[in-house]
Amino acid sequence: MASRTHEPEPLLTPAEVASMFRVDPKTVTRWAKAGKLSAIRTLGGHRRYRESEVRALLQGQIPQQRVGD
Repeated sequence: MASRTHEPEPLLTPAEVASMFRVDPKTVTRWAKAGKLSAIRTLGGHRRYRESEVRALLQGQIPQQRVGD
């Protein structure tokens, strides 16, 4: 019996991340450009975000960068 050693991490679309934070999807794109979230690009060029990283940010476990100082 073969067992999986590595499960792929679920990826979220900008719209899914935006709904979790109650912001516009464009805001999620700005966060990625600012380095607050790391984006993975699909073969079609679309951004996807790691669910674990998004949930950590949502729970305040990743310190947010200060903007405008």
